[in-house]
Amino acid sequence: MSIYDFTVKNMKGEDVSLKDYESKPLLIVNTASKCGFTPQYEGLQALYDQYKEKGLEILAFPCNQFAGQEPGDAEEIKSFCSLNYGVSFPVFAKIDVRGAEAHPLFDYLSEAQPFEGFDENHPIGTRLKEALENNFPDFLEGKSVKWNFTKFLVNKEGEVVSRYEPTVEPKDMTQAIEALL
Repeated sequence: MSIYDFTVKNMKGEDVSLKDYESKPLLIVNTASKCGFTPQYEGLQALYDQYKEKGLEILAFPCNQFAGQEPGDAEEIKSFCSLNYGVSFPVFAKIDVRGAEAHPLFDYLSEAQPFEGFDENHPIGTRLKEALENNFPDFLEGKSVKWNFTKFLVNKEGEVVSRYEPTVEPKDMTQAIEALL
């Protein structure tokens, strides 16, 4: 199995094969419009602007599984991303990224690069872990995505090479992205 074996839905509900992105490095992110990490859209757009001519694609997947932080419909999400952050990379239909209803793509990503913990030297990493322990302890179990703005880096061959938890800012992935271009 490869990343290119998956099909996802765009904002219009149409099927999109990830084979369309073959031979390109990908950054796949689960997103939300009302999250403390939402300003990362700005950093993601900056990465896209900097590297899209060299082949980088950023694929955003809105998700409402984490404290209901993506309540909007497709049009509201699209408008929010465009008006607030000038997002021009693909934003797909809202999906689940963990649990029984998780899209198979995110099961695959999480299996390839499992959760290894939050950076507890990062002040937000410690707070995020404590918030999950107190409010959503089951989210900490297993390999799956733990919160919004978990990022997976995929090389040109379709292999998942890195996972970045929400506390990692997009600019901090520059070196890893450049290595794949």
